[in-house]
Amino acid sequence: MLARNSPHPVVRPRAESVPVDVHGAEAAASALRVFFNIGDAWGLTAQEEQTLLGVGRTTFFAWKAGKVRSGLDSSVLERLGYVFGIFGALEILLPVPERANTWIKKPNAGPLFGGESALKRMLGGQVGDLVAVHAYLSAQRGGDFS
Repeated sequence: MLARNSPHPVVRPRAESVPVDVHGAEAAASALRVFFNIGDAWGLTAQEEQTLLGVGRTTFFAWKAGKVRSGLDSSVLERLGYVFGIFGALEILLPVPERANTWIKKPNAGPLFGGESALKRMLGGQVGDLVAVHAYLSAQRGGDFS
């Protein structure tokens, strides 16, 4: 950009970038807010949300109240990643929000589900249960795009 009536470009100082602590309490609180919004969209109970997060009751209710004092451990981060991926895949596969948000509770004839809902599989309590549903939806989308 040239300054008015000057052959020399205007040099503007770069904005200082502030590193984001992705493992800190602020990032954890933000990720948990997203998770709880997904839980609301899916109509999950507190017990179902707690199971998906894989944490104890006291920790869960502190987080639900917005009291996040530290970052999240790798297990919770992994679980959140799969839940976010499942939510995103459903938004792509079923672009009508009501359909996407109710899919996880509907009986599913797919071999992975045996006539039960995806949510029932996800509530098995193991990270592998979330991985299985995520992989199923990735395959439905035509490949692994995670």
